[in-house]
Amino acid sequence: MRIALFVTCLADALTPGPAKATVALLERLGHEVTFPAAQTCCGQMHTNTGYLKDAAPVVRHHVEVFERALADADAVVAPSGSCVGSVRHQHAMVARRAGDEDLARRAEAVAARTYELSEFLVDVLGVTDVGAYFPHRVTYHPTCHSLRMLRVGDKPLELLRNVRGLRLEELPEAESCCGFGGTFALKNADTSTAMLADKLSNVARTGAEICAASDSSCLLHIGGGLSRMRVGTRTVHLAEILAATEDGATPAEEAAAR
Repeated sequence: MRIALFVTCLADALTPGPAKATVALLERLGHEVTFPAAQTCCGQMHTNTGYLKDAAPVVRHHVEVFERALADADAVVAPSGSCVGSVRHQHAMVARRAGDEDLARRAEAVAARTYELSEFLVDVLGVTDVGAYFPHRVTYHPTCHSLRMLRVGDKPLELLRNVRGLRLEELPEAESCCGFGGTFALKNADTSTAMLADKLSNVARTGAEICAASDSSCLLHIGGGLSRMRVGTRTVHLAEILAATEDGATPAEEAAAR
């Protein structure tokens, strides 16, 4: 299968590890991964903050880039539930609010072939054991967009349960938000911090070495809190765990070793 990687602007600017791991994983499973170089932000930040007019040209650009990519690719895959959620549930709405029905229909066509990594592995490829090896105690935080917008359910947990050497620890109150919410964390800092404190307390209760999730934004928020707590727990993206094998370390492990 030929796959177009939707890397997300956060991965491009701050957290390249999950994107690299996604490519390594999909190629190990025998698929060809391409990178549409013209891609930029999907417009989620503009839309979530209420700037729909400003989001419209960003959405148009995203649709145009991945329409071209899908002429040769079978699917678009991203290691981000929130960005895929924006493509699926916001792009057509933004286009219609701008009065562009043609763009809305094109956005829906691109969205129908765009997947978050775990749902692509399980629902499209039919794979739950990706041959990963990660000998650590891991707890998993299901991010709000993947849980509530994409409804990926327990697909990430199913994938983690099949990772050799991994001990999965149940996260108390797992479905509660970590408090990040993009600009919510800036505009409502006190509330965001209180929500994060609850999440950190629950992560610490598991005794896990690793807190995993499928969105780098949430991991940045949780990881910052964990580092200040000095509890010895670090954050790793789901893609990096699934890409890990006995033959080589993940980008996250290499960084930790350094």
